[in-house]
Amino acid sequence: MILNKISQAILLSGIVFLSACSEQAPSSNNTPQSSAPTASQAPSGPTLVNIDRQRLDIYTDFSLQSDLSHLSENQKAMVAKLIDASKIMDDLFWKQAFGEDKQSFLAQLDDEKVRQFADINYGPWDRLNGDEVFLSGYKEKPLGAGFYPADITKEELNNADVKDKTGLYSLIKRDELGNLYSTPYSEEYAVELAQAAKLLRDASKLADDKEFANYLNLRADAIQSDDFQASDFAWMDMKNNPIDVVIGPIENYEDQLFGYRAAYESYVLIKDLKWSERLAKFAAFLPELQKGLPVDSKYKQEVPGSDADLNAYDVVYYAGHSNAGSKTIAINLPNDEQVQLEKGTRRLQLKNAMRAKFDKILVPIAEQLIVPEQRKHITFDAFFANTMFHEVAHGLGIKNTITGKGTVRQSLQEHASALEEGKADILGLYMVEQLLKKGEITEGTLEDYYTTFMAGIFRSVRFGASSAHGKANMIRFNFFAQEGAFSKNEDGLYSINMDKMGDAMAKLSRLILTLQGDGDYEKVDQLIATHGDIKAELAKDLEKLSKANIPVDVTFKQGKEVLGLN
Repeated sequence: MILNKISQAILLSGIVFLSACSEQAPSSNNTPQSSAPTASQAPSGPTLVNIDRQRLDIYTDFSLQSDLSHLSENQKAMVAKLIDASKIMDDLFWKQAFGEDKQSFLAQLDDEKVRQFADINYGPWDRLNGDEVFLSGYKEKPLGAGFYPADITKEELNNADVKDKTGLYSLIKRDELGNLYSTPYSEEYAVELAQAAKLLRDASKLADDKEFANYLNLRADAIQSDDFQASDFAWMDMKNNPIDVVIGPIENYEDQLFGYRAAYESYVLIKDLKWSERLAKFAAFLPELQKGLPVDSKYKQEVPGSDADLNAYDVVYYAGHSNAGSKTIAINLPNDEQVQLEKGTRRLQLKNAMRAKFDKILVPIAEQLIVPEQRKHITFDAFFANTMFHEVAHGLGIKNTITGKGTVRQSLQEHASALEEGKADILGLYMVEQLLKKGEITEGTLEDYYTTFMAGIFRSVRFGASSAHGKANMIRFNFFAQEGAFSKNEDGLYSINMDKMGDAMAKLSRLILTLQGDGDYEKVDQLIATHGDIKAELAKDLEKLSKANIPVDVTFKQGKEVLGLN
């Protein structure tokens, strides 16, 4: 494909959004605590490098609570068991992301604030600063985290004869002779997974809802067999229970070498019935919106599943990948392409976590960077909808390349997640625009959604440009700047051009959908390598936010004690 001038310019950007727009706090796990060393005490363990102490304050804490009064005693007991199972997922993610024993690693850190920062980051690398090492004695984080040997290259694995080379649920290891081989998660973590499976089966016995009980039992089987499709289908059919859990190896963002391997995580959720009723109608519009996408028809031949649903939840526990660094505020699952095509996906909006980020971060950012006359357009309803439709938009577009290169994930490898998040960001905004025109969205104006979307870019880009979401943010920001979607006045405040924002949205949508459909790794690699970073002017704006002491993200106080459960 020969790119025109506009498309080439678009390729000068980055990608991402809120979806996995996360939150966090000192994790609920019982971490050893101690006071900072006195002047007479020399630190006995690793010390801070590459960052100053001010960086340790970029997270603000928030208690994950929810009204449990409508739950039965059995249901409350079930929530407690699901939290216990989630803690096991947390431990497994530590092994995948870092490898060192968590308690021993944290215990060697004398300074309480340093220890909390390491706990939030699941190791010695600053997740919101390009995985920069912040503790002495540690090297650069391997792109493949703990999924591969630290010294492996992409070429070595690509050329190796290894079973399950591109698998989601296996580790690649090296034997005594240096030869590569794979080990299934179900074997590597057999002891821990047996414990988690038992907790899920015990929880199923407390469930009143037969579909939820069935899902828990199938999920228990899945984590012990590495075969998740049956449980994914069961989860799609499980829609009425007031409690939910998303648990297992799910997202592949942690694998920055290939984007193949999935990392363990968990969310324990309490359904918000009133908000869920408001959202129920929107999933039905997916097939119609797919047909109207601003791209050539060959890139929208797939028909989104019609059995998708939208719901709002209070999240009461994060674990593993979902709790590392920035916190997710919305979920779109399952990732299995076959399940998506047959059933669609479920979109879970994490309302309490979302409200925390809006109040503590987004509103203060708008006061610093958006012109006063447009700040009235920063609303929680718009933030909620933009986040929600980001998740819905994952179901739009294309899952399999039109060029015979397999799935988009397989063809784009480690870049697949960044481009997918960029697609969801921009098509989510497209959906909002279309549904407003149809009168299906009745809250707020297009100006609310555009302005809140722009402020959301400033919020998300502070997560850095190393993650999939960070790269997506940069593409979007730089492209919008080029297209004149916003301008900056002499006071350093941004103003959104509503007309040009719509045009830029359509152009960027077309580019991303085309790159995905073609499975063009080289062009995507060029895009991210050249323009997936934070430019100098934007860096100054972000420094302004830091000086104003606006937190970058949240951390969570969470667990059974916070909820009043035994």
